Amino acid sequence: MADKIDSVFRTRSLGVGAQGIRDQYADGKAAKVWELYIGGHSQRTKVYREWLCNTLRNHNCRKVLDAACGTGVDSVMLVEEHFNVTSVDASDKMLKYALKERWRRRKEANFDEWIIEEGNWVELVNDVKDLHDGSGYDAVICLGNSFAHLPDFDGSMHNIKQALRNFHDVLKPGGVLIIDHRNYDAILDRGVAPKRNVYYQSDRIHDIKTSCLYVNGRSTMITLDYEIDTSIAGQEGQDVSAFEEGALCKFRLSYHPHRLEHFKQLLDEAFENPPVHTVLGDFQPYKQEDNPSYYIHLIVKAS
Repeated sequence: MADKIDSVFRTRSLGVGAQGIRDQYADGKAAKVWELYIGGHSQRTKVYREWLCNTLRNHNCRKVLDAACGTGVDSVMLVEEHFNVTSVDASDKMLKYALKERWRRRKEANFDEWIIEEGNWVELVNDVKDLHDGSGYDAVICLGNSFAHLPDFDGSMHNIKQALRNFHDVLKPGGVLIIDHRNYDAILDRGVAPKRNVYYQSDRIHDIKTSCLYVNGRSTMITLDYEIDTSIAGQEGQDVSAFEEGALCKFRLSYHPHRLEHFKQLLDEAFENPPVHTVLGDFQPYKQEDNPSYYIHLIVKAS
C-alpha cells in the first residue's frame, strides 16, 4: 500500500533532493529528454515565435529576462531575433544545455553577449542585481507552464506572491511581464491533462498520467508522469547516443494548479492594479466560452 501511495503523491522523480525550493529537474532525467518532449527548437518555436517577438517589439522591449530558461529554447529564439537576453533558471541540469548552445554558437552575432546564470524566483532581485545596469528589464518572460512549479504547500501563497512581486521589481517602469500557465481549471474539472498542446506537440510523447492532490478540499498539486519515446529521437537531429534503443524515458513533475481567476488576482496584487492586464488563450484573444490549453497573461508595470 505504501508503494501505491508514494507513486501518487511523490512530487518528483526518485533521487531528486527535497531541501528548500525543489529543483525537480535535479536528477537530469527530464533535462536529458526535454527537447524531445517539446519537439525540438524548430517545432517548439514556430508556434509562437512571431507572436512573442512582435509583442515584445510592440512594447519597445530590447532587454529581456527569460526567468524560466530551462534548456534555452526560448532564449535562443530571442537571441536569434537580436534581443538582449539574460537567462536564469534554478536547475543547473537544465542550464547546462543552454550553456552548451551558447558555446556552440559563440561566434554568431549576439550569442557571445547572451548572459546565463542560476537563479530562483523567490530570490530573483538579488540573483540578477549584478547582471544588468540597474535600470531593470524591458520585459520578463516566464513561459511553458514554468511558474506552476513553485509550490504552495502551507496554503499561504507566500513564495508565489514574493516571486510575482520580484518580477515586478526587476522590470523598468512601463515594462512587460509575459507569464503563462496550463488551463488548470479544465484539468481539475476533468482529472486529466492533454498529452499535446500549443507548446508541446512532439510525436515522442508516449503518455502523460495525471494525479490531482486535494488537502481539506483545496486543490494543492497536480502531478504529471511523463513517458517519452526515445526510439525515434533522431528525427530532428538531437544527439541520441545516450538513449537505449526503444526505451521509454519516464520522469515526474509537479505543479501548483493555478485557476485563472485566482491567478489574475495574484498578478493584479503584485503589480498594484496594472494599467494593462491582457489574458490570451493559446496566443489568441480569450473569450469566456473558450477552452484553451494555456492561458497567457501580459501585464504592464505602471510608469
